[in-house]
Amino acid sequence: MTHEPFRRSIRELPLAERPRERLASRGAAGLSAAELIAIVWGSGRPGATSLDLAEDALSTLDGLDGLARAAPPELEALAGIGPVRAAQLAAAFELGRRALTEWPAGRWTIRTPRDLADRLILQMGRLEREELRVVLLNAKNVVLACPTVYQGNVSTALVRIGELFRDAVRQHAAGIIVIHNHPSGDPSPSPDDLHLTAESVAAGRLLDVPVLDHLIIGHDAYVSLRDRGVPFDRVR
Repeated sequence: MTHEPFRRSIRELPLAERPRERLASRGAAGLSAAELIAIVWGSGRPGATSLDLAEDALSTLDGLDGLARAAPPELEALAGIGPVRAAQLAAAFELGRRALTEWPAGRWTIRTPRDLADRLILQMGRLEREELRVVLLNAKNVVLACPTVYQGNVSTALVRIGELFRDAVRQHAAGIIVIHNHPSGDPSPSPDDLHLTAESVAAGRLLDVPVLDHLIIGHDAYVSLRDRGVPFDRVR
């Protein structure tokens, strides 16, 4: 005969150990992932608190990253979760992603590849298919826009080079940075990536819209082809 482990309700915990009280006293950054999830979910179920459910979900899905990427049906299949808690968690993760990846409301100047990469890894690092974006800059390297120009297999055989410059010409951009992701998670440049870069740089010279860099985004890393020694133009 097996016995379920004894679990106290949230109300049975000392006041200082309850997630909401700890949030008030220590701030969100001082709480564990399980405690934050427990606050999102609110009350638990008979025999298990929301904190228990959160800890079980994190364990089952290999941590916060797995939980954040889980589809609603996967979440609903977890013991004690169901459609309501699955929806609450999916909404919380999406709000977090949007807060982190929104473009700055004011003027945003790009000084180094990392200025772009740190933000775009959050947006593009876990995409399931390739996506090509172009950052439009003025003469002082201030971001004007970042349109998505292509989704699918990014290569010169499929991407129309002219599409990279369409918005740049319309908005009189002084230069562009090309960005795309590798769904495999490895940002190492492929021969196609290098070919696309060379074609883009040549087209930019003809159109008088210099290509300043090409960033390749992986799951948790990026590669700047300018930093790798590939020749690019500069804003004049």
